Amino acid sequence: MTNDRRTFLKIAGIAGIGVAGAGVLDGLNAKVLEPGSEASSNAESADETKHSIIGLYGPWAYSLIENEIPAFSFRNEKWQNVKKWRKSARQRLLEKLAIPDIGGVPKVTVKKQYTYDGLHVEELSWQLPYGRPTAAILLKPENVSGRLPAILAFHDHGGNKYFGTHKITRTSDKRHPLIESHQDEYYSGLAWANEIAKRGYVVLVADAFLFASRRVMLGDVPLQLRKGLNDDNPEDTNNIKAYNTWAADHEHVMAKSLFSAGTTWPGVCLAEDQKALDVLCARPDVDENRIGCGGLSGGGIRTVFMGGVDPRIKCAVCMGFMTSWKDLILNKSYTHTWMTYVPGTPKDLDFPEILGLRVPLPTLVLNNINDGLFTLSEMKASDKILGDVYKKADAEDNYKCSFHPGPHKFDKSMQTEAFDWFDKWLKA
Repeated sequence: MTNDRRTFLKIAGIAGIGVAGAGVLDGLNAKVLEPGSEASSNAESADETKHSIIGLYGPWAYSLIENEIPAFSFRNEKWQNVKKWRKSARQRLLEKLAIPDIGGVPKVTVKKQYTYDGLHVEELSWQLPYGRPTAAILLKPENVSGRLPAILAFHDHGGNKYFGTHKITRTSDKRHPLIESHQDEYYSGLAWANEIAKRGYVVLVADAFLFASRRVMLGDVPLQLRKGLNDDNPEDTNNIKAYNTWAADHEHVMAKSLFSAGTTWPGVCLAEDQKALDVLCARPDVDENRIGCGGLSGGGIRTVFMGGVDPRIKCAVCMGFMTSWKDLILNKSYTHTWMTYVPGTPKDLDFPEILGLRVPLPTLVLNNINDGLFTLSEMKASDKILGDVYKKADAEDNYKCSFHPGPHKFDKSMQTEAFDWFDKWLKA
């Protein structure tokens, strides 16, 4: 692997939600420029106007949605009543997501309870109708009583399916070296789920579909697909890295199989996240009228869909995942996971408008100016789209978008802004 390709993968894969099937980059010869540099800005500008990631087919593909306000966009003049629009647009999105029915509220098993760093910790699990049990971690301040506001905290993708909940939590002084480096690089060394729990929230973090406890085990796929790997010595760092490379290459297989089953990856992921929300809402220590959600990168995707679809989420914070379909068509689809895409949706809603389906409920979007996973101009265009949606709904004060310096991350200053936003809307 060349240094340039290693740099790119670090920016667009490990640092973010992952390059699904990174082998598409094997023939990449262009020099990867440091994000935020003048040369990078100039190259980005040139690429936007002269090139596309699908070559001469890019302008044609974009022309299919260019200069059209999507049919179910609230910006479309035919929609004037926000309630009627929201009901119709949500139903349209749900049809495209093809969310499978995975039953009612799952039965929760409490595997362990203990205190750590001033927090009451519960290690939970529940069995869905398919796959291995879902593992989850619940955090809340120790020695509190009554119903508290709650946060459904989403872990990131990060090109790392071996880990899930532990990416954003800390339950002992000992951490796996890969988790320690992950938190140092993307979260200022902090376990952000712990940090917001300390502010007086019940926080639930569950493994997402295909991560950690929900990951595809090598022993469960045909031998010819395992690439010589197995499930032995799972905690070994080299084995974890090898698994994550395998899992990235397996994403297109999973996506195509789910399409063939009449559902979508985002639909299954949302269905499982909603089961976690069911679990959170059912707890006697949670005020179900004061629940928020948020996450970085792949967690940002999950926030977009959960925040847009489920009205139980009273406050949403999307971190490091906001752009337009234009950006994904022409510039950046190859830097993202298959869990982003819902066939047919761009004709109905631009990407930010999926999150905008929650209007007038409060929403915060946090971006990084030098985020190599997105094009800055399209992050700004997405801000305008969401701002226009909230303005038309006469709810401008309920929406905020911030741009922070640096690369893809959810660092301490961004955490402070996010936590203050949750406090403003869930503790008032």
